[in-house]
Amino acid sequence: MKQEYRIGLLGFGFMGKTHAYCIQNLPYYYGDLPFTARIKGICTRSEEKSRAAAREYGFAVATTEEDRLIYDPDIDIIDICTPNICHYDTAKRALAAGKHIYCEKPLAVTAEQAAELAALAKESGRIGTVVFNNRHIAPILRAEELIREGRIGRVLSFSAEYLHNSCTDVCRPAGWKQNSDICGGGVLFDLGSHAIDLIYMLCGEFESVYGVPQIAFPNRTGMNGENWQTNADEAFYLLARLRSGAVGTITVSKLVNGANDDFNVSIYGEKGSLKFSLMQPNFLYFYDATQKTPSLGGMNGYTAIECVGRYPAPGGAFPAPKAPSSWIRGHVESMYRFLSAIHTGVQNAPDFTDGAYVQAVMDAAYRSAQEKKEIQL
Repeated sequence: MKQEYRIGLLGFGFMGKTHAYCIQNLPYYYGDLPFTARIKGICTRSEEKSRAAAREYGFAVATTEEDRLIYDPDIDIIDICTPNICHYDTAKRALAAGKHIYCEKPLAVTAEQAAELAALAKESGRIGTVVFNNRHIAPILRAEELIREGRIGRVLSFSAEYLHNSCTDVCRPAGWKQNSDICGGGVLFDLGSHAIDLIYMLCGEFESVYGVPQIAFPNRTGMNGENWQTNADEAFYLLARLRSGAVGTITVSKLVNGANDDFNVSIYGEKGSLKFSLMQPNFLYFYDATQKTPSLGGMNGYTAIECVGRYPAPGGAFPAPKAPSSWIRGHVESMYRFLSAIHTGVQNAPDFTDGAYVQAVMDAAYRSAQEKKEIQL
């Protein structure tokens, strides 16, 4: 009999549905899993929405009260997909109730809150994972492998940019991620957390940051359709130094016409370079600077490594190793690694300590913007 893990899902917006998809479809992507997982209960702010989701997707419990799921002895995991300002209190109560936690980024809205949650998770012995899903895209896994093998040598510089177009239309009502009263920050929290996490994962710890925020449209249509004064950064520009000596830039913006989900990462080392674009998720580009250059160039240049659907076993069997990849695939791998960590009792990355570290970098970036100076971490 396989071990079953029962999940309480808090929030059923875009990310809640994404997590539910991953949970319900894991058996297709990973053969012969030693465990099963199912969503037992759903919690939203609307009784009608909770009941509708439960009916449509087969959840046993529909509620508007988080505590009904957090303190349910038949629930093992709390999956947090609520607005950022809710994460700290919810995660704290869930840890106290002995639950494992799968929490959307950012872990909290302040560095102090995130550090406290990381300490509590460690003390509890529960598995706590922050959903930095881009870590689990096949080209990023391959990039990590090449860096670990020393193929690009010491990292000299880097750039990361995460670009959306969602703030370019001032007539479009602002969402909660554009309201710092709910999000706790602006685009730095929403997109910047992903970019900071990948640079941290691939290149190492930060030494200092210098940040510049931008609000291009101080007045726009609010969530209620009325005129609203923008209170969250719509773009953020970060100059960063790493402890390794590498220097680079991180740009995150929702002010880019023509962008969709444009996440681009470039890492330049002594012996080679790597490039990745989320809009072209099937390939990692690798330049080997150790190759000698013949007079006519030989075979020099960036090599497109076809990562497509190749994942470590037991992943990769579905839809097929050669099948083109997609955004959802990184989320599926993230959920698989989280549940596997619970099953084996060995904490996976990114854990709450990683989430707290990213939070500390973002906190320093906001301090830098406020004080208009470089901030040491």
